[in-house]
Amino acid sequence: MKTIALLAVLATILLGLIGTNSSVGGPLTIMLILFLTMLAVGIYEAWSNKRGALGWIVNIVASVIGGFVVAIFVGMAMEMMLPHLHLEGSLASSQHPLLYIVLAGMAILAVLGSWTTLQIANRFR
Repeated sequence: MKTIALLAVLATILLGLIGTNSSVGGPLTIMLILFLTMLAVGIYEAWSNKRGALGWIVNIVASVIGGFVVAIFVGMAMEMMLPHLHLEGSLASSQHPLLYIVLAGMAILAVLGSWTTLQIANRFR
């Protein structure tokens, strides 16, 4: 799990360094990285606990749902925080250091949200 989180953080920060100035392509690429991270968490947990076919499906679905719920809440928190930063333009175009902190935090929180929903699902098994 730590390796998945580390790879997700590195991928999102690398994407931020390369440039996410596009208004559509940047956020979609970030969500693709987070989606692949959520899938990796669900697959890893199913594989490590030797789940059956139904267990794999439940793990992947629970992992993706948990990750997207966290991504939605992080997005809402950022929308509330951005007006107070007084940036000239968007966060991505300004290359403010907060961009990299947010990208790393979103990756870590997506892994945490996926893992949390998997732990909740494991309680009901």
